[in-house]
Amino acid sequence: MTAHIRTQVGIVGAGPAGLVTAAVLAAAGIDHVVVERRSRAHIEGRARAGLLEHRTVEYLKSQGLAGRLLTEGRRAGWSDFQVLGERMHLDYAEITGGFRHWVYPQHLLIRDLCDELTASGRPPLFSTPVRELTGLDESTARIRCEGLDIDCDYVIGGDGSQGVAHKALAAAGGPVSAALRYPYETLTMLAEVDRPTEGVTYTLAEQGFVGMMPRTATISRVHLQIPHGDTPADWSTDRIHAELAARLGEFTPGAPRFGALTEKRMLLMRGHIVGSMRHGRLLLAGDAAHLLTPFGGKGANLAVADAALVAEGLIRHYKDGDDHGLDTYSDRRLREVWEVQEFSDRLLRLVLQPDGLTPAERVFALRMKRATVQSLTRPGWQSTAFAHQYVGSGMHCDGPSQLPPQA
Repeated sequence: MTAHIRTQVGIVGAGPAGLVTAAVLAAAGIDHVVVERRSRAHIEGRARAGLLEHRTVEYLKSQGLAGRLLTEGRRAGWSDFQVLGERMHLDYAEITGGFRHWVYPQHLLIRDLCDELTASGRPPLFSTPVRELTGLDESTARIRCEGLDIDCDYVIGGDGSQGVAHKALAAAGGPVSAALRYPYETLTMLAEVDRPTEGVTYTLAEQGFVGMMPRTATISRVHLQIPHGDTPADWSTDRIHAELAARLGEFTPGAPRFGALTEKRMLLMRGHIVGSMRHGRLLLAGDAAHLLTPFGGKGANLAVADAALVAEGLIRHYKDGDDHGLDTYSDRRLREVWEVQEFSDRLLRLVLQPDGLTPAERVFALRMKRATVQSLTRPGWQSTAFAHQYVGSGMHCDGPSQLPPQA
């Protein structure tokens, strides 16, 4: 027997986009239901992004959603680039006038948002997979789950790039999505460290790239570029440790020592952006709308920015009868998404190299990269613009950005 629920907004997916949208709507008194195919334990135990931008945290603070983040999170305000033995320091906090990242793993933010929704009396419905979305062009949309139908005015699709919402929008036609598979692959893992990684370090060695990203006081995220065609099975723990030592060499004095390696997996570098983030009563947010590489740490931050704008549009719709925010949601968000995609693409191509280069070509490429990094780490308009984009200050080098959410 199928149960029925009627609500104003149905939200598919309990990621940052869906949960932030739900929490903001709950505070505004707008009825909603969140459905998530996985268990709460699963989504709270899944290590994902770790850096939150300045304006992301300012938005969460403005909505009363940053309590534990502000007390438990750490600040990060610099990155190091290491190329051909030269260490170049980017103090983006100083360059931008004090803007810093917050180091706060995404699964902790998910935990906090789930607690917030539970306290509001609207906890997500976990372990509730969605089978299909119907009525997207009609007066009432329906989210069809196993044993449960949810009728709603609007559906927010935040269930990822392989989710039901993304597929429903693709099936509805409209502008064609854009996608790119990059010719790079990295092995990503969580590494135990004997001291905190205080800032992001990008090491560009002749053998390939190594990236170290802060997570907790005892854990760092590590990216290791590997040859095309390799699999995680080709990389034993001993081989990884040896390769890290060889690539880092003497470049990283005082770097943390690596211990156990967990969550070892292949990371395929790709980008995918939908042609439109709305069709009828369906609005996409987060990875369901745009999938970026992890370089620059923009994915979760874009998801929160999506949530900020879609929640604002829904609040205006229900409180004031004003649909302008919903009608312009896709165009406004896609402008920023492409801007951020360009930044992520630029950083990715800066630190990684394609396979198949001769030794002479590899040295030439690395020296070109070193020249680029030098321009980004010395005073000037290039370092200022890069630093503001990198930290997500909400400012361009010539003034405030008009893109949401604002600090």
